[in-house]
Amino acid sequence: MTNEKIKTLIFTRFERFWHWTQALLIIGMMFTGFGVNGAHDLLPYEAAAILHRTAAWALMGLWVFALFWMLITGEWKQFIPTTEKIIEVARYYSIDIFKADAVHPYRKTRKYKHNPLQRIAYVGLMLLIMPMIWISGLLYFFYNDWAVIGLQDLTLANVAFVHVAAAFGMLIFFISHVYMVFTAKPVTKYLKAMLSGYEYVYPDKADQGRKSDEAG
Repeated sequence: MTNEKIKTLIFTRFERFWHWTQALLIIGMMFTGFGVNGAHDLLPYEAAAILHRTAAWALMGLWVFALFWMLITGEWKQFIPTTEKIIEVARYYSIDIFKADAVHPYRKTRKYKHNPLQRIAYVGLMLLIMPMIWISGLLYFFYNDWAVIGLQDLTLANVAFVHVAAAFGMLIFFISHVYMVFTAKPVTKYLKAMLSGYEYVYPDKADQGRKSDEAG
């Protein structure tokens, strides 16, 4: 096992497009959604509602393409949870990160680019927070059709509670994600990787990192 890192294509063009487009849409949805909910009055209600629905449909479409891409390329495997080094990684982010000479315990490679805590966070986002947002949001959108599909016993208050709770869950994830981006050494390391696609990581055993040819 080599300890030498090599410049590696970590994020393909599509991954970068998906990431930044998703980020902008989520920011837009949170801003307009909290406006619709009355948390601020920076936009008229109707404008906020229209923009919120537009961003929601765009994000759902983006997710369909992203899911298809992950299934075709096998990138979905990046998110399979693991407990390997999870204690060490948790200790690093809670204690060791404040030490000048601390070294991240996770050996990032092209094939395994997410550490155990990241995987758990992403799985929680994809399997809990996002479904709560989409299902409650679609119920909101098709409120007038509830009786037609047998959901007349639902209450709008309960749907609203789930939607707002999921929105706060998304906000917590977003803030945590941005914070973690700037825990790198140097501080802009992860940001540059998501902009350029390249990062210095350890080589995989079978795949030496696809150092030059960018796929996607």
